[in-house]
Amino acid sequence: MNMISNDHIIDVTETTFLQDVIERSRQQPVIVDFWAPWCGPCRMLSPTLERIAKEANGSFTLARINTDESQHLAMQYGVQGIPAVKMFRDGKVVGEFVGALPEPKVREFIKQYAPNQSDLILTAAQDLARMQKWNEAEAAYQHALSIDPRNAMIALELSKVQLRLGKGTEASALLEAIPSEAHEADMAQKLLPVARWMCNTPVDRAQEIDRMYAEAGQLACQGRDAEALDGLLSVLRRNRSYHDGAAKQIMLGLFELLGTEDSLVREYQRQLANVLF
Repeated sequence: MNMISNDHIIDVTETTFLQDVIERSRQQPVIVDFWAPWCGPCRMLSPTLERIAKEANGSFTLARINTDESQHLAMQYGVQGIPAVKMFRDGKVVGEFVGALPEPKVREFIKQYAPNQSDLILTAAQDLARMQKWNEAEAAYQHALSIDPRNAMIALELSKVQLRLGKGTEASALLEAIPSEAHEADMAQKLLPVARWMCNTPVDRAQEIDRMYAEAGQLACQGRDAEALDGLLSVLRRNRSYHDGAAKQIMLGLFELLGTEDSLVREYQRQLANVLF
């Protein structure tokens, strides 16, 4: 891990404002935190801003302005309540919020105006996935995850791409490692049955229903989604509780993987309902 310098978290006064905020913002984004020592919400927000600034490692500067000591600046920039956070770029305010927002909202605000290296790589990966360039998207997500290895969202998106490539083993490892308290945990549990099923079931089974189940998994590995879904429906028509409901859970997981806007999902949701009900 790189050592973080405090050069990116600075205290600014009316005397240093022009150089430390206006001029610096022409080179990189500067977030100005208008605060005061007596302000309770300021004491809640400031540690969040400082933590994110340290993580960003120079993608933006956090400038702290004590409004008790810099009242002219507060008036000049229309600060009527604190904490007041303003994002400066090219010498101008381009975004702002007031109050002690929760950390996810603060991160969302900062990402909009001051994306870090991981954010930029992640955006590229998402664009590649939307274009169904799965191999390139996998490489980009792996790069993003190497920079931010604890990011459950990146891990989840990488696992989805690996499932589209038929890499069930790799996807399983990622999905199983997503913490249960993470926002992404629910989706991970829906995708796990798909990951465990893909490419890991031998087709030389004695029972025909077992062969159908395994062959559907092979088809899914090859990206032949409609044929894989047809195979699972055939299994369910013979035994709706096959493998303790695994076939149904896999179909539901495939729906999540493909997305609700996919025409296949709408069609096979209807067919699944007809089989089950």
